[in-house]
Amino acid sequence: MIQLIVSDEIMLKQLEETDAPDIFSIIDSQREYLSEWLPFVVGTKSVDDTLAFIRSVNETQESFQELIFCIYYHNIFAGLIDLKFNPEDKVNLRAEIGYWISENFQKKGIVTQSVRMLIDYAFDELELNRITIKCATDNQPSKNIPKRLGFVFEGIERDGELFLDGHFVDLEVYSLLKKEWK
Repeated sequence: MIQLIVSDEIMLKQLEETDAPDIFSIIDSQREYLSEWLPFVVGTKSVDDTLAFIRSVNETQESFQELIFCIYYHNIFAGLIDLKFNPEDKVNLRAEIGYWISENFQKKGIVTQSVRMLIDYAFDELELNRITIKCATDNQPSKNIPKRLGFVFEGIERDGELFLDGHFVDLEVYSLLKKEWK
């Protein structure tokens, strides 16, 4: 299990089955807030659904890898952040970062600091060359993170994400190269 110490206040801990109740509790108590930008919220109806998700990540073939970390702020679960790649990404030394955080922990710099740590991990430990972040075009708080960290805006992925109710959301695509970091 990987643990990354971001600061005295923030820690990233690799996702485990025992995290299911904490994750579901946030999703269940903040459905309206989270479902605006996260398509999986509608289909997450119980701790068992969250547990099934965690197991699916752990059982995924090695050809597609997703490193998911719980974000802890003062030892309290605050959200998730992940680094995912498919076979083509591994060959080309690239990955995508995604994240979400509880409404209660917004505007504290937690996600920005966590993304910064994951970038360091991806470039230094995994020896990747390129990282992307995709954000819904209307999700200004999420878009601020790659902008703040020096990512380059590449364009709009039209109808990039499908929600369970059948509507699509356009995504802004940002990238960062290893040679541009630090």
